[in-house]
Amino acid sequence: MENSSTEMIFFLSGLNDTRRNKLIYFFCSFFIYLFTIFVNMTLVVTVMLDRVLHEPMYIFLCNLCLNGIYGATGFYPKILLDLLSDSHIISYNACITQIFVVYSYILCEQANLTVMAYDRYVAICKPLEYHSIMTPGKVRKLLLVPWLLSFVEILISVLLIIRLPLCGSKIKRLYCSNWDVLKLSCVDTSVIHLCGYVMVGTHSIQALLIVFSYFHIIKTCVRSIAEQNKFMETCLPHLITLVNFSLSAVSDAVVAWFFSNGSLQALSNVLSIEYLVTPPLLNPLIYGLKLKQIRQSVWRLLSRKINALT
Repeated sequence: MENSSTEMIFFLSGLNDTRRNKLIYFFCSFFIYLFTIFVNMTLVVTVMLDRVLHEPMYIFLCNLCLNGIYGATGFYPKILLDLLSDSHIISYNACITQIFVVYSYILCEQANLTVMAYDRYVAICKPLEYHSIMTPGKVRKLLLVPWLLSFVEILISVLLIIRLPLCGSKIKRLYCSNWDVLKLSCVDTSVIHLCGYVMVGTHSIQALLIVFSYFHIIKTCVRSIAEQNKFMETCLPHLITLVNFSLSAVSDAVVAWFFSNGSLQALSNVLSIEYLVTPPLLNPLIYGLKLKQIRQSVWRLLSRKINALT
């Protein structure tokens, strides 16, 4: 039977198998969320306060970390509330808001990684032209484009979704997913699926740009030991981050394709939240541990704080 969408309440069934250990899951999730915010904000504040780090590469890294905080905040508060409650429900408006935040985070993450790949391409393949290409004005544009592009893309999808009459209220996930809401539609969703294919095409182009950038980066690095060292120092963290995000995104796709019937719920839960938990947590750690200048800046700031307290 068709429901009035805006008055609907969705039932999230992803936590049905975790009733006995809810407090353990709650404290683990709460700690991971706080630690995710802490490590990302530490890196952002470090870059802001240290003038040595006021370079495009570090500024783009800040953008990546802010997006990680944004994505984590779209997921953790709701799951923490659900872990303290016996009923796992979410209103229609809250569900649509969560869809917007979670999927704009994903799209912005890939766009940020594309921008960072372009920055490394210019730095290694065109070092003499780097500062003339990466001007302050261009850096500002490259900071804004991932956010604007992802917001516009997901806004179009959300506007199409909210027009759908729905004939069900059960979502077999820990959070609201656009594909799970589409399955509840009473009418044909071909137009939305077409929109999804266009978005896949757009982000496939971004993926090709990343491949193109690294093809030329590796080609340049083969010729010079100095460039190889530069690659290991600045490009390796980006590659690890890129692989981490790609595997996480694939995990979510696996859930959508193979676990849509709710089978193997525990495994489905782990795979479906991979891209919401792992990249925001690991990205600042990968860069903080690998990039020497960030490590040194963090220690300098900590030393000043300790000296000020003593």
